[in-house]
Amino acid sequence: MATLRLFAAAREAAGTGQAQFPGATVGDVLANASETFGEGFQAVLSSCRVWVNGDQASAHTPVSAADEVAVLPPVSGGST
Repeated sequence: MATLRLFAAAREAAGTGQAQFPGATVGDVLANASETFGEGFQAVLSSCRVWVNGDQASAHTPVSAADEVAVLPPVSGGST
């Protein structure tokens, strides 16, 4: 199972910062996570970027049990 790391709004929607999910691709892992975490997580996920082991990934990117899939929502803010 790949390790799913969640940040910011994705972490809040899921109620956790890390979990493990089965899947052969990023899309499989995210589908399993969406099934577990529900509609709120799915809504946040639609605007997120996904990375595997530090490299930007797509839904078709293959994953293995040793991989880390990171979900990063858009970041806003800064100084004025």
